[in-house]
Amino acid sequence: MRTGTRGAPMADRQQTEPAPQWWSRPEGTADGRRDGVPAPRPETADLSVDGEGDGAGEGERNGAAEQAAAPAQEAPAQEAPAHEVRYDPWGEQPLQAVDRGRDRRGFRLWQVAALAAGTALLAGGIGGYVGVLAERQSSTRLELPQAAVADKGRAPDSVAGIAATALPGVVTLHVRGAKSSGTGTGFVLDPQGHILTNNHVVADAKEIAVTFSTGESVTAELVGRDSGYDLAVVKVSGVRGLRPLSLGNSENVKVGDPVVAIGAPFDLSNTVTAGIISATGRPVTAGGDKGDGSDISYVDALQTDAPINPGNSGGPLLDARAHVVGINSAIRGADKDDPDRQGGSIGLGFAIPINQGKRVAEELIATGHATHPVIGVTLDMDYTGDGARVGDKGEDGKPSVTAGGPGARAGIKPGDVITKVDGQRVRGGDELIIKIRAHRPGDPLTLTVLRDGRERTLGVVLGSANGS
Repeated sequence: MRTGTRGAPMADRQQTEPAPQWWSRPEGTADGRRDGVPAPRPETADLSVDGEGDGAGEGERNGAAEQAAAPAQEAPAQEAPAHEVRYDPWGEQPLQAVDRGRDRRGFRLWQVAALAAGTALLAGGIGGYVGVLAERQSSTRLELPQAAVADKGRAPDSVAGIAATALPGVVTLHVRGAKSSGTGTGFVLDPQGHILTNNHVVADAKEIAVTFSTGESVTAELVGRDSGYDLAVVKVSGVRGLRPLSLGNSENVKVGDPVVAIGAPFDLSNTVTAGIISATGRPVTAGGDKGDGSDISYVDALQTDAPINPGNSGGPLLDARAHVVGINSAIRGADKDDPDRQGGSIGLGFAIPINQGKRVAEELIATGHATHPVIGVTLDMDYTGDGARVGDKGEDGKPSVTAGGPGARAGIKPGDVITKVDGQRVRGGDELIIKIRAHRPGDPLTLTVLRDGRERTLGVVLGSANGS
């Protein structure tokens, strides 16, 4: 019978040659063989396991066979070194001695993960860079999703609609004076180029430049102004295509109505803000820098929370139909001694009612001056009680009630305290002036007067005085 892996012949007889050393067992273990198995005879010849690589030819194998047939001769046993391990093929548990070579440690799991992550990052970076290069070099333009162009029209009563209607008629004023310069706002009144603004915008002006919403700038001249109403009119010439704003009626304004303010706060022209009418008939005084009271303005104002800041002065306050209902004139700021004082608008803006502005503008255009309604009395401005008290004496020792004036004809006397005008409460002298100036000269009024502890009702027809 022949067995083997590469066709090398192997005899099926018992081995007569000494076993190779790697088949030898340690010394002293020979008795561990199975019963009935004779002990191997000591041999000197070497037999190849698979017939390969030993250099033995066919003749050597035949010689080995002939020696096997001859009587066996005793040969001295070769003692293996004490450290060698010998293998006994007939032992109960053969020792498996395998030469594995150098111990090779495989990669640990974290090393594999780190290598994979690094490879992925490197590949991603290279891929991204290649993608960017491809995009830049590609003739195809990158285009992100975007909404299509829609109808740009807006409802006429929306803030955008009101602004679109009014902006062409709003102008920015740049004023240069002898000692200072400033910015304000105004709006076109008529095709002739008259523009309404605040008096404090153009007071002491040497040069006035008007800039329209188109960016075109022209020089303007002062037509007239009135410090008592804080109103002024300037005029531009040689400008075509002027867009006058429509004037509303401030008597129709109600608290809560939506309004839009347009101006140039801090020289930011064409600024649009929105809010509501917060209150009507607010008694507001402004000015007084000269100290003699000649520059104090008294306004029966519309209050709004539409943001108004320095530079908005003189701009229009518009209703939902883009009609002018007021002229933005003043703001209420935080107290100067407040450590948390906030500059600019805090939601308390005030506008001159357009009914008052219209009358004053007409007079300024016609004559360069405005008239003030009066009752012909001098008030005691130091009175701290409720109401407005008629003084005991007038200026320069004159009577406090002008002889033959509206007040004298109505029966007003020195020391009377006026508590109501047309049934509306009056809390002080400033408020009485404001209530009277909210009317026109010649208008009839009903005054409630407290005299000697008794109330009296007096009717008066307002007179007229030239403004300043």
